[in-house]
Amino acid sequence: MTVLEDRIAMAEDSGELTLDAMFEWLEKMPVPEGYKVEIVGGNIFMSPQRRTHWQIIFNILDQLRARYARQRLMSDVRIDFPGHLNGFAADVAALAEGFEPDDRGRLRYQDVEFIAEVISKDTATNDYEPKLAAYAAAEVPAYLIVDPYTGKWHLHTLPKDGEYRGHQSLDFGYEIDLTGTVVGLVLKTDEFPRD
Repeated sequence: MTVLEDRIAMAEDSGELTLDAMFEWLEKMPVPEGYKVEIVGGNIFMSPQRRTHWQIIFNILDQLRARYARQRLMSDVRIDFPGHLNGFAADVAALAEGFEPDDRGRLRYQDVEFIAEVISKDTATNDYEPKLAAYAAAEVPAYLIVDPYTGKWHLHTLPKDGEYRGHQSLDFGYEIDLTGTVVGLVLKTDEFPRD
């Protein structure tokens, strides 16, 4: 058992396991540069940022600038979501105008208007399952999954009662119409690279 696993086990035994404690331990660990770390359902995931992955993220952020001021756009910043120990660092998060951090200086999931996750092979299940459920429970108005391996995107909208009621999937090249959501714009995907 590693030191981190030992500390987590001790915290679980004492009933003190929190996202804050887990992230505090992670900050002390030698996480390799270029890796993203998230906690999904109490499990720690590290995934490398690949060139294709970053190009898609940057493309989305660049297009969102038509509607969102730079300070309302985040990438790989911790936001805690509903469910058991969900501290996500979404690839792209767009925040509501006038958003305010909580009393600890953290972003609040209630201020998130749009999330985009670009699939990584090792953590794809998280984006399609537990994150989908957590974002729906948090009532994030629009959740976009971009999959460079299949060359498809999946848009989830209309969150209600813990699930998304609207869903659309199309190939790269087709536009993502967000005009019916609070985002209010169309994203082009013809320049999304494939892996």
